[in-house]
Amino acid sequence: MQLHFLSALAIFISGYAPLGLILLVKDLNEKTFWFEHPLRVAVIAALFVLCALITLSAANNIKQGVSVKINRVSNKSADMFTYTIPYMMSFYKFDLGDWKLLVCLFIFLSLLFILSYRTQNVFVNPVLALAGYGLYDCQFKEGAQEKQGLLLSKDHFQVGDHCAIKRLSNLMYFVTKVQQKESQRDD
Repeated sequence: MQLHFLSALAIFISGYAPLGLILLVKDLNEKTFWFEHPLRVAVIAALFVLCALITLSAANNIKQGVSVKINRVSNKSADMFTYTIPYMMSFYKFDLGDWKLLVCLFIFLSLLFILSYRTQNVFVNPVLALAGYGLYDCQFKEGAQEKQGLLLSKDHFQVGDHCAIKRLSNLMYFVTKVQQKESQRDD
């Protein structure tokens, strides 16, 4: 199972929305406090905002899922910070008016997208982390079958909890509901 290309692209682009904001700030003229390249700024801002809204809306609209019991869980939310490497370029001289620099950025981000799409890691996304989603490496039981995968969840859960999950890609799942084990509900 592979995520649709356009959906994956929107999720990937949304992951760089904070970088887009940084680059837009770098385009501000210090004297006029207006953008040096307003058309490019508008296009970049619209693209990032649209993709972030699509991603968050899609995440909030996933409602169904199969019931599983969590047998092992480890928090992998720190992996959502793998996006930080491209953010390093925001500290270098960056000019939205330099078409060669924009083409290089496009090539670099295209390569990152292809890698994240092929490895199905497109959901490792800082916008989702900012919205409160965590990434968890889990071993769980679906019916009689033991499985392992990465679970993206806004709710906290632990060993023994039952979760409703929706498969997003080969080893990536989205938690739609958490039912804590009895002993936790009484606390």
